[in-house]
Amino acid sequence: MSEKLNPLNFKEGKIRTLHLTWIAFFISFYVWFNHAPLLAAMKQTLALSDQEIKALLILNVALTIPARIIIGMLVDKFGPRLVYSLLLFISSIICFLFATASSYEMLALTRFMLGFVGAGFVIGIRMVGEWFPAKQVGVAEGIYGGWGNFGSAAAAMSLPTIALFFGGDNGWRYAVAMTGLIALIYSFIYYLSVRNTPKGSTYFKPKRTGAMEVTSKRDFFLYLIMNIPMYAALAVLTWKLSPSNLGLLNSTATISIYIVLLIIYAAQTFRVYQINAHIFKVPVPEFDRYEFKQVAVLDISYFVTFGSELAVVSMLPLFFLNTFEQLSMVQAGLLASGFAFMNLVARPGGGLISDKLGRKKSLIILLTGLAIGYGLMSLIDSSWPVFAAVIITMCCSFFVQSGEGAVFAVVPLVKRRMTGQIAGMAGAYGSVGAVTYLTILSFVEPSVFFACIGLSAIVALVAVVLWLKDPKGEIAETLPDGTVQMIEVS
Repeated sequence: MSEKLNPLNFKEGKIRTLHLTWIAFFISFYVWFNHAPLLAAMKQTLALSDQEIKALLILNVALTIPARIIIGMLVDKFGPRLVYSLLLFISSIICFLFATASSYEMLALTRFMLGFVGAGFVIGIRMVGEWFPAKQVGVAEGIYGGWGNFGSAAAAMSLPTIALFFGGDNGWRYAVAMTGLIALIYSFIYYLSVRNTPKGSTYFKPKRTGAMEVTSKRDFFLYLIMNIPMYAALAVLTWKLSPSNLGLLNSTATISIYIVLLIIYAAQTFRVYQINAHIFKVPVPEFDRYEFKQVAVLDISYFVTFGSELAVVSMLPLFFLNTFEQLSMVQAGLLASGFAFMNLVARPGGGLISDKLGRKKSLIILLTGLAIGYGLMSLIDSSWPVFAAVIITMCCSFFVQSGEGAVFAVVPLVKRRMTGQIAGMAGAYGSVGAVTYLTILSFVEPSVFFACIGLSAIVALVAVVLWLKDPKGEIAETLPDGTVQMIEVS
C-alpha cells in the first residue's frame, strides 16, 4: 500500500470517509462555539450581567470533561457512524432550545448541555484510525483534527454577520438556530454516507464496557490516579460558580456538587475494579497486554498542548490589547486569531512529522519547541515591536498544535478496541488543562501564566522521554470467534 496520502482523491473510500468525518467535527465545534461571538447581543436581549456571561463560558466547557469519557465508551461499543450521527442530531435539538431561551435559567441549562457536542472530536479519532494504516494515520488524524477544529474560528467569523443579516434583537437567535439546522441535516448525511470500517475489516469492541480495561495490577492503580484530575477540574469549575467566586451557586448547591463528585468517583472506582478484577487472579496473556503508562503520557501531553491552546485563545486578544496601546480592539482580535488559524496546517503537520520521524521523537521535538515558545511569550512586554510578538506567538502556536497532532498520531496505535476510550481520556485531559491554566491566569499576570505553561511542558517532555514507547510491530486483537488478529502499528 502506498504511504502517500492524497486528500484530493475523493474516489478512494478512506479519503471520502476522512472528509465526511472532519466536516462532522467542524460542525460540532461550529455548534459548540456558536455563542461566543454573539454574547454581546445575548447580553442586551436578555439583560444579562457580567457574572452571568462569565458563568455561560464556564458552563460551556463543564460537561465536556465527562462527555468525552462517556462518548469514548459509546463509540467503542456502538461504532462512530451511529454515535456521531446521534450526537449531531441530539445537539441540534438542544441548540434550538438555546436559541429560543427566554430566561437566563433556560439559557444556562441548554448551554451546559451543549458542552456534550464538544465530545464529537473523540468519535472521529476512532473512525479515522479504522480507515487508515499506521504509516498514514498521523497525518490523517491531523487533517481531521486541524480542519475540524477550525469550526470554532468559522463560528467567530460568520455568525455575527448572519445575525446582522437577520437583524433585530433576535438576529442572534436565528444565527444560533441555523447552526442547529446544519447539525440536524448533516446527522442524516453522515449516517447514510459512511461505514465504521473498510469493507471486510472487523470492528473490534471492548470485552467489557463502563470503564477502560487494563492489563496489570500496576496499571489498575495508575488508572485510578489518572482519573482524579478530571474530577478535580469539575470541582474547580464548581468553585468558580460558588459564593466565594461568581456567586451563582449557593453554599448548599456547591457542597452537594462536591459530594456528588466524590460519590461518582467512588462508583467509577468500583466499576473499574469490576471490569478488571480478573487481573488480580490470572495474568493477562502477553499478546493481549498494553502499558497504561502510554495512555497516561498521552493524557499529560494533551493537557499541555490542547489545554494551553484553549486557555491562550481565550485570553490572547485582551493580552495584545493591554500590552500594545496602539492597537484597537479589532486589530488585537485579528492578530490573536492567528493562534487558532495555525490549526489548518500545524495539526496535520504534526501528524505528518510523527509519521515520518517516529512517534516519540516527534513529541520530544514539538514539546521542546512548545516549552521554548511559551518561555519567549512570557518575556513579551510593551517594549517589543508588535510584529516580533506576533511572530513568536505564531511560532509557539505551530508547536502547540503540531504537538496535538502528534499526540493523536499515537492514540489509535495503543489498543485498537479501546481507541475511543483512550481518545476520550486524552481529550478530557485537554479540557482539564484549559481549566487549570485559566484558573492560574485568574491569580497571576500573563507573563507568569505563559511561564507556567512552559514549565508544565517540560514536565510533559520528561514523561515522554522516560515512559513513552514508539509503537512497533503489531498489536493483537481477538475476534468474536476467539481467533487472534494482528494489526500493524509501525
